[in-house]
Amino acid sequence: MAEKQEKLEGPEDPANEQPLVSHLVELRNRTVRACIAILVIFACLSPFMKQIFDFLSQPLMVALPQGVKLLATGVVAPFMVPLKVTLFVAFLLALPYVLYQLWAYIAPALYRHEKRLALPVIVSSIVMFAIGMAYCYFIVFGMVFKFIAGFSPESVNFAPDIDSYFSFVLTMFFAFGITFEVPILVAVLNRVGFASAEKLTKARPYVIVGAFVIAAIFTPPDVLSQLLLAIPLVILYEMGLWFVRAFGRKEPIEKDDEDEA
Repeated sequence: MAEKQEKLEGPEDPANEQPLVSHLVELRNRTVRACIAILVIFACLSPFMKQIFDFLSQPLMVALPQGVKLLATGVVAPFMVPLKVTLFVAFLLALPYVLYQLWAYIAPALYRHEKRLALPVIVSSIVMFAIGMAYCYFIVFGMVFKFIAGFSPESVNFAPDIDSYFSFVLTMFFAFGITFEVPILVAVLNRVGFASAEKLTKARPYVIVGAFVIAAIFTPPDVLSQLLLAIPLVILYEMGLWFVRAFGRKEPIEKDDEDEA
């Protein structure tokens, strides 16, 4: 009887395919809503593309010599680069709604304790990513650009290309935004039972070395930029350790208890 039942409800049975189709339709609908939100915000910001790019380039303009401006080597670069910057800002502003759509899609498949963990993680991740970008813009950029411009010889016209500048800014924003997620990552690793406070403390030397390796990869090849990324990463890891010691799980989940968890 079981074999007959399996044959009747095989992979070719439309009733079995319907749940997958409905999930794909819901994923498509939520993706479309997220894209529409980004496009609506982009349409509202598009009249201010010049001002948005000028605001983004302000830290570099302060470091440049008097009267020097950024260069546009491409024919369409003066239009395309501000457009990309505006689209990036629109994505950042729409990010809470985009993540809400993602949350609404995966929430029905989560257990109650997973929902209690996931929602604070999503909210705090957005906040910490924004703080990381603000730290990069208001502190790191000003110090780094002045440091680099100060080493430029008198015979060199230090005027970066706007496309290269946007790529550099985007990389730095993501590097510092992800760096500021470290306390949340540490707390989540402890909360799900992957690592106890003792194990996370023992990993500190490897984290310090890894921080400088990451800084060397994602920042310009100067000591100041690397320190401005590596030191906050280590401090944020220590903040995560403090949170784990104060509020986290004391021991990792044992294998015998995984099913119950």
